[in-house]
Amino acid sequence: MLVATAGFLVALAGTGLLVHYLTQRRVFDEPNERSSHSVPTPRGGGIAVLGAIAVAWLIGLTQSAGDTAADLVILAAAAALGFVCFIDDLRGLRALPRLLAQCGAVAPGLWLSAGRGGLFADLLPLALDLAATGFLWLWFINLFNFMDGIDGITGVEIAMIGVGLTGLAATGMVPLTLLDPAIALTAAALGFLVWNWCPARIFMGDVGSIPVGYLIGWLLISAAQGSPGQNGGMRVEAGEGLAICLILPAYYLADATITLVRRLVKRENVFQAHRQHFYQQAIIRGLGHATVCRAIILANAGLIATAWFLGPQHPGPALALSAMIVLVLLLWMAGWLAAPAKPSEAR
Repeated sequence: MLVATAGFLVALAGTGLLVHYLTQRRVFDEPNERSSHSVPTPRGGGIAVLGAIAVAWLIGLTQSAGDTAADLVILAAAAALGFVCFIDDLRGLRALPRLLAQCGAVAPGLWLSAGRGGLFADLLPLALDLAATGFLWLWFINLFNFMDGIDGITGVEIAMIGVGLTGLAATGMVPLTLLDPAIALTAAALGFLVWNWCPARIFMGDVGSIPVGYLIGWLLISAAQGSPGQNGGMRVEAGEGLAICLILPAYYLADATITLVRRLVKRENVFQAHRQHFYQQAIIRGLGHATVCRAIILANAGLIATAWFLGPQHPGPALALSAMIVLVLLLWMAGWLAAPAKPSEAR
């Protein structure tokens, strides 16, 4: 309760203060032809989200028997990444410095994982396992940023992944040390959503979406590594944990990855802003930001239930069911499962 309360209140109060401060300093996300909004809106609310997660996570560490040093390293890396991203929000940075900062944050996480392996510990030699894990972690960090394009969407995704991990940790299906960080994620996201729900009064910005994506990536990797059972065995084997790791963020993974592949096939500049994500197609079709986010909440609820009740014992069927849930959501967003809507203007 202390972790949840601290995370929510720090995010709620901190975001409110940032709305006032960033408006005064005119740190705005200006609308353009690729935006899903039409009014200049303060950008940088992720400072409060990241701060709230860190405060709540640290409170949890004071009562934890886990590897406190490892968590402190990850939180410090996230803070450093957030500093670089805030500079990017204010002044703009080239792609290479941003990528180098992300690699610098991922490196200590891979070093901490070396003893127990990464996502593919049972399938690949350690070097290849860590290389593949690092590559996917970097992709997850960036897709989390790419998907932050309409009111409420990233706050909703953070909260839902947090809820999923909270249930898994509370029942011992993933390491119990993930419980407090998962609660911190959920609470901070809910505090931010008070200000970011449609119509948003502030946006998260790169300072939030990138370091928070980094932290979620770390928690999912930790979940994929399995949970020790009471008799020295594994409550969740590493392979089963990998399925859980894929199921909880399945919608974000699918939307971002499919969109990237489509743009690569068309030989488009993948670093250029666009409106081709499935959620953006739904907005262009005339659906409201809140309607799209509610659909994502519903789909994520199905993914969470799949991860909780099917993932640990039957990872194959769980992945198949998750793919079906996400496919239905994507087809609905693209208009294949709904009556044509009138094109709408940006919010």
